[in-house]
Amino acid sequence: MEILASYNLIIEASAIIILSFIFSELARKTNVPSVLMLIALGILLKFGLDALGLGSIDFLPILEVLGIVGLIMIVLEAALELELKPTKIIPIAKALAIALIGLLASTWGAVQILCRFIPEMSVEAAWIYATPLSILSSAIIIPSVSGLSNQKKEFHIYESTFSDILGIMLFYFLAGQWDATEHSNGLADFFGNLGLTVAISVIGSYLILLIFQNIRSQVKLFLLIAVLLLLYALGKKMHLSSLIIILSFGLVIANMQVFFRGRLGRWLHLERATSIYEGLHTITMETAFVVRTFFFVIFGLTISLASLGNIQVALVSGLIVLSIYAIRFVILRLFLGKDIIPQLFVAPRGLITILLFYDIPKAAEVPGFEPGILLFIIIATSFIMTFALVYDKQRAGKAIRKAHSVPVGSVKWKAPVVREEED
Repeated sequence: MEILASYNLIIEASAIIILSFIFSELARKTNVPSVLMLIALGILLKFGLDALGLGSIDFLPILEVLGIVGLIMIVLEAALELELKPTKIIPIAKALAIALIGLLASTWGAVQILCRFIPEMSVEAAWIYATPLSILSSAIIIPSVSGLSNQKKEFHIYESTFSDILGIMLFYFLAGQWDATEHSNGLADFFGNLGLTVAISVIGSYLILLIFQNIRSQVKLFLLIAVLLLLYALGKKMHLSSLIIILSFGLVIANMQVFFRGRLGRWLHLERATSIYEGLHTITMETAFVVRTFFFVIFGLTISLASLGNIQVALVSGLIVLSIYAIRFVILRLFLGKDIIPQLFVAPRGLITILLFYDIPKAAEVPGFEPGILLFIIIATSFIMTFALVYDKQRAGKAIRKAHSVPVGSVKWKAPVVREEED
């Protein structure tokens, strides 16, 4: 067990973070998501641990904690990027509609496939399993679309963020139906829960910002994150849609001049609040990077590659992937028109898919469902996105070269025209 000694753990953790940074730089140049490299690193480490006789270590509790913290950091990071301006209303509304319709339609499509090919799967359980498979991964999308135009990049940030939030809400609503004591009135309880969560979130966001702007200590940012984590955990204990708390705070602090108007504006110290926003933005990105790194490496340590060779896994996964892009094609054509490349193929599954899969209620678990389906879909959608982004980058490069290239004949023809204007 020397590999688990204190200094060895420090060396191993530091090496993983350094490799993750290198993977991120490679991802910028190659458009291959760093997530795939991290999962591959985890798989290699798993082989190493098996060779040392340490393959029996249970990493699932660590994976769950990292997933929850990573989820909070990713949503907060995305919310801090969202600008609420009159000019943004239409793009935000369009992204929200696409995310909602895409989530419901993709979930329905996956339900049909799961029920058809897994005999033990009931319709109710299929909805539980299909929801995580239908949620876009903002953890993969947001870092991957930095090279796109501002309009397309903004669309993907909005869509993936809404998909995360709506997907999580749908999953926990469906999971709650397995416990009649918690959800006796179905939709009525759900919308009541949602309304209560929104009210608490908005009020809490105002209070947190007003209190923290008056704290003079230089070490208040991690205190702020601790408060948000506490509110999230307490909200989950109370069966609230806790992610809305994180989203609301991020929106309020990122758009202070929108939320603090009139009399409320007198309570806001803009300079101090802005310094909190800037510091929080940096620390959130850094924390999300570290948490995301260890989450996907540990996920690689926990998966079994044997199921990928299963024909049924390949068939079910392939059909679900096809349904994802067929449904997405129809929706994007309706809302965005003909210019849907590479948006059509930017639909990877990732952190939230994995996190929710491990949170499926025991009563809803289906022994016939192979975890390899999860891994297959994550890898397939990530590679498809990679090829689409590489193609789009090459296409944009050709367009730029074509715009700057001037045929020799045209130069000879233009020369006398210029001289005439000068005369």
